[in-house]
Amino acid sequence: MKVLIVGGGGREHAIAMCVKKSPKVDKLYCAPGNAGIAKIAECVPIKVMEFEKMADFAQEQQIDLTIIGPDDPLAGGIVDVFEKRDLRVFGPRGNAAILEGSKAFSKDLMKKYGIPTAAYENFDDPEEALKYLESASYPIVLKADGLALGKGVLICQDKAEAVEGVRSIMQDKKFGSAGNRMVIEEFMTGREVSVLSFVDGNTIKIMSSAQDHKRAGDGDTGLNTGGMGTFSPSPFYTPEVDAYCREHIFQKTVDAMKAEGREFKGIIFFGLMLTKDGPKVLEYNARFGDPEAQVVLPRLKGDIIDIVEACIDGTLADTPVEFEDNAAVCVVLASDGYPVSYEKGFEITGLEAFEGKDDYFCFHAGTAFDGDKIVTAGGRVLGVTAKGDTLTGARAKAYEATEWVKFDNKYMRHDIGKAIDEA
Repeated sequence: MKVLIVGGGGREHAIAMCVKKSPKVDKLYCAPGNAGIAKIAECVPIKVMEFEKMADFAQEQQIDLTIIGPDDPLAGGIVDVFEKRDLRVFGPRGNAAILEGSKAFSKDLMKKYGIPTAAYENFDDPEEALKYLESASYPIVLKADGLALGKGVLICQDKAEAVEGVRSIMQDKKFGSAGNRMVIEEFMTGREVSVLSFVDGNTIKIMSSAQDHKRAGDGDTGLNTGGMGTFSPSPFYTPEVDAYCREHIFQKTVDAMKAEGREFKGIIFFGLMLTKDGPKVLEYNARFGDPEAQVVLPRLKGDIIDIVEACIDGTLADTPVEFEDNAAVCVVLASDGYPVSYEKGFEITGLEAFEGKDDYFCFHAGTAFDGDKIVTAGGRVLGVTAKGDTLTGARAKAYEATEWVKFDNKYMRHDIGKAIDEA
């Protein structure tokens, strides 16, 4: 079969690697792809938001299955465009992708269906938001309602910071139209855990847990980023936590979406906070996390195509979803200055060191070709991932592998997975 993957980051490289393993796949395309994906797929110069152009390509090439990677095209309704043309596609329709596309929608959904989450209020008017801050408790969390590349969340320690945050999100439009509405939320404390899942509209099957590191600097300092590294599984996601989440969060979310006439088929990413009062939902994503996909997918057993097709066909209940009994750690190599401003175009060397090594992976995020050289082309450049028998072993191997890769302006955190030592 012919498969098309939409996207061009580290997540899509991890998906492509997984798809490439399937004996069912004869030809793999990726639009737009990147320099790493180009090693295993034919890259097509179509932007992820060019829905009609993407669908035209899928029809012309007689693509059997398209897998949508990023959030923007999902929220924008790319699945609806493909389905109208009878093209087989994996991902939620636009009316279901709102689970990620609007934080106000997801908070209201959780309140209506009794899914545990932080107390909150939604605001359309910045003046009303500012008035609310007068009597709020601090610290407090401000969230731009729409998609903001994982960066639209501000944790404010006091009222002055919160007032500035409201102005930044709603008046100065730091995150563009994502800030037209805003959620102000109770600040929760505890361990963060990410849990990815496959969903076919009725059945949900949980993948391995993971934990992301969002802040740019060591010790969780600096600005929020798209993610500086991750590890899987999380030692804090215990069997007791899993049992609670299955009963009170996971299936209830799938059922709630169906009850709202928004049947969800695809990936639901649950961002959880393990509070003293039990697990609560921080956020939903409607696709694979990035870089969570880079530590979860290398550990997936079986054929991902079988699972994806079961989600589309509604037969997930009869399809096994299993993971290796090991661990993985991903360290993001970024351009120094990310997420604010940074230079790009620097040659990357040492990538050949990963060839032929089963336990090491180098997922390309922001790379491009300059002639026959591979150069940096983004803030997050590479996701260096290693598998090991234990999290500690995988972490040591991942950091060892970061030394194989060289480029000017290379930056990384040195404490990815440090929480492992505290478990």
